Amino acid sequence: MRQPLIAGNWKLHGTLQQIAELLAGMRARLSIVKAAELAICPPFIYIGYVRQLLDGVDISLGAQDCSDQHRGAYTGEVAAAMLREYDCKYVIIGHSERRHIYAESDQTTAIKFEQVKNNGLTPILCVGETLQQRNQGDTEAVIDRQLNAILKRSGIAGFERAIIAYEPVWAIGTGQTATPAQAQQVHQFIRHKLNAAHKNIAENIRILYGGSMRPGNARQLLEQSDIDGGLIGGASLKAEDFIDIAVAAN
Repeated sequence: MRQPLIAGNWKLHGTLQQIAELLAGMRARLSIVKAAELAICPPFIYIGYVRQLLDGVDISLGAQDCSDQHRGAYTGEVAAAMLREYDCKYVIIGHSERRHIYAESDQTTAIKFEQVKNNGLTPILCVGETLQQRNQGDTEAVIDRQLNAILKRSGIAGFERAIIAYEPVWAIGTGQTATPAQAQQVHQFIRHKLNAAHKNIAENIRILYGGSMRPGNARQLLEQSDIDGGLIGGASLKAEDFIDIAVAAN
């Protein structure tokens, strides 16, 4: 059985004081989370600080991105090997904001995915379509292309220790959310695609929903057979909301 994962993506938010208060709020209510694994992904500069605050706390640490390079003259980049030294477990790869704001290609995403795997970390690979692509009926074609880039470089074995997050771009930060049925349909498509290559990997991989999951809709989404958790944005910045989403997985 796949354990639900509720992962918080803090994006470009946080101060030392805010983070200390946020994690204190999470710790205070952590005992009511029975089923889900929790993870948080702070900005790079706060990873060391968050690691200290998580000492003895059952919350995993992740990063929001990593470089496609291992080392060298790449000013401003952070390598997967560096994240490993800070006990990161997860790295978000291919988030829609990286793809659309910073023009990262499927090929760049695939290289980053490989870097994460090669350094013993678990990638959270984001895939998803824009509103225009959905309206044109291209949702499955877009996700198929994004997955194929990983398959071409890493093969189906690359997904053996990986996570996928379906994030409809039109539902991120907009207040819109895919209905449970819409989300399930895409999650099922992803699992069926991987199943064609390797049944066991497809059955065991966790596929998260990443489009404005909130306490009010989390239970309906998490009840779907192929939705194994959430990649949470804004709601992960509020301790009560984040824990309530995790409790929905109970």
